[in-house]
Amino acid sequence: MRCLLVSDVHGNLAAFDAVLRDAGQFDVIWCLGDMVGYGPDPNECVARLREYPHVCLAGNHDWAVLGKLDIHTFNSDARAANQWTQSVITAAVQAYLQSLMPQRVEQGYTLVHGSPRQPIWEYILDPLTAELNFPLVTTRVCLVGHTHVPVCFYMPEDNDDHLCEPRSPRYGQPISLTSGRWIINPGSVGQPRDACGAGVAAAPHPAAATSNIIIRRNRNTFFIEALLVQECSCV
Repeated sequence: MRCLLVSDVHGNLAAFDAVLRDAGQFDVIWCLGDMVGYGPDPNECVARLREYPHVCLAGNHDWAVLGKLDIHTFNSDARAANQWTQSVITAAVQAYLQSLMPQRVEQGYTLVHGSPRQPIWEYILDPLTAELNFPLVTTRVCLVGHTHVPVCFYMPEDNDDHLCEPRSPRYGQPISLTSGRWIINPGSVGQPRDACGAGVAAAPHPAAATSNIIIRRNRNTFFIEALLVQECSCV
């Protein structure tokens, strides 16, 4: 089985569609949360996701739109986006978001939006934070989102010092998962923050959590122009 791994779509339908077109054949989508927030198409993005077999997590923006988090803890842009999203999401999309969990285990992989320690809110940005989270993961591989930046943290086997190694993924190159333990972030589809401006997705093979994962960067730029046009129409 081939799985398309995405995270942080953030209501950006043009970017989501670009990633789906570029993904090739896959059997299921795993989304690590934040389907809504920031972008102009929250209803359409959820509808598109639901066209496919999928697993989806709740993210902090999903919870904020539902009123489960205080939006005043967000920065001004995120707060304004969440307030707008609250005003336009349908009852069906609201019910769908209510049904999502922030963490689950699928086929030998731990899936979580933020971190195993704080599934909704914590950012895993550095080796120390990753090291503190590894003991809470019962699987070999943990897949996280939230930061919008692709990164891998590798914990070697028989590591008495409990030190992990940060590894920047090489786009399109397989990451072998045959040894050690991993925390892997595929980046963001809808609002990348890796100075690339292109949606990112990954393709793990759930049949065996000891195989490979490939992180791909979608270099289509037309969706950025489309998103800007749509955002202007929302002002």
